[in-house]
Amino acid sequence: MWKKLMIGSIAVAFVCSSLLLMASCAKKQVQVSQGLKSATEETVTVTVTETEIDRARKEAERQAKLAETERIKALAEEISLFESENIYFDFDRANLKSEAKANLKIKAEWLRRNPAYSVRIAGNGDNRGTAEYNLALGERRAQSAKKFLRALGISGDRISTISYGEERPADPRNTEEAWSKNRRDDFTLTK
Repeated sequence: MWKKLMIGSIAVAFVCSSLLLMASCAKKQVQVSQGLKSATEETVTVTVTETEIDRARKEAERQAKLAETERIKALAEEISLFESENIYFDFDRANLKSEAKANLKIKAEWLRRNPAYSVRIAGNGDNRGTAEYNLALGERRAQSAKKFLRALGISGDRISTISYGEERPADPRNTEEAWSKNRRDDFTLTK
């Protein structure tokens, strides 16, 4: 008798634990119906487990994070390209060459697409002439670029200028090649 009671208790415990386990893994049912057009229309029942919903939500979050990372990476590349493209001037001149105008048109288009950004234009010169003259020449060069960007529709309050004259050479050598690299405007974006 004792053995039968023990076996019965074990069986009842097994059945109860199985029912409890099945109840905790129950599926959610979502009913999808398409309006009430007629009395004979069928209702479609879709069964989706909580795990499948959670998996789909996590995948959507992962895809959103990946898209945001790609957008940030592309913007960083655009900013780097914008800032690395300088414009260059002839000796003792502040007028824009055709290559400089083409470059500035591209920069203006980028600024129109990204209104949260402003640009600082730094005018530079080579080391021939006095420091004061080169500072003034650098300022005229920066102002030429600013005037051109404003003519292309970029607001003046988004453009600042500074002159470094001969203080920040791109190439410190005293050769024509180095001097031509130093007669430039640099561009820096700020937000």
